[in-house]
Amino acid sequence: MKLEQAALQLEALGNPTRLNIYRILVRAGAAGLPVGSIQERLGVPASTLSHHCKRLIETGLVSQQRRATTLICRAEYPTMQALIGYLADECCTEARAAPD
Repeated sequence: MKLEQAALQLEALGNPTRLNIYRILVRAGAAGLPVGSIQERLGVPASTLSHHCKRLIETGLVSQQRRATTLICRAEYPTMQALIGYLADECCTEARAAPD
């Protein structure tokens, strides 16, 4: 993962509403949730939810799939794992390289 992509994803998650949406979707599992269910849980207007979901989709953290008249949102777990990996990959490498 490149620094710029990680920064965009972290920036998207830096908004409390988007972070809440993302956490709801992560807990929902691979099946995801209909947009209406997310809206009910958050109690936000549809236009607000749409705006925040769009931002999460643009950064690759969330995907949407239409099933008839319902939009299903899903957390993109490979993207989440890549971001977590990017943050942790070099954890303590300098501390291990330092002589005692």
